[in-house]
Amino acid sequence: MVPRFILFRELGWLNTFLPLIVPPYFALGAFNVFLLRQFFMTISTETDDAARIDGAGVLGIYWRINLPLSKPALAAVAIFVFKGHWDDFLGPLIYLNSQENFTLALGLRAFQGEFATNWNLLMAASLVVMLPMLLLFFFLQRYFIQGVVFTGIR
Repeated sequence: MVPRFILFRELGWLNTFLPLIVPPYFALGAFNVFLLRQFFMTISTETDDAARIDGAGVLGIYWRINLPLSKPALAAVAIFVFKGHWDDFLGPLIYLNSQENFTLALGLRAFQGEFATNWNLLMAASLVVMLPMLLLFFFLQRYFIQGVVFTGIR
């Protein structure tokens, strides 16, 4: 964490959302890479060969065949990545200084006082913070379960 903090300080990104947004675009994480690799390993090469015989190039094979087949795995990865960054507490705590830039996880911490906590307000705010995750899961549940089930099955 210290080298990343120094890098972001030298770039002038502290107290901005850039340290929270830019790094996830360069690496999905080992689990997600492995999940997608296993899913793409299950796609038969016969479909690629048939498309190649029909005159499709590498980009056409990917865009017309492999990408539509990988929607369940991509939906599962999207849910994992969204949940990981939605619930992140430590990253925003390190990189954000002003309360105007705090994320919802840090905002929930603001509901806890030094000497007393209004538990009813904290639980209501927790429900509001949790609602987007619940809605995302319910709308993408079909893709999520397909992506996890079909990954690794040959």
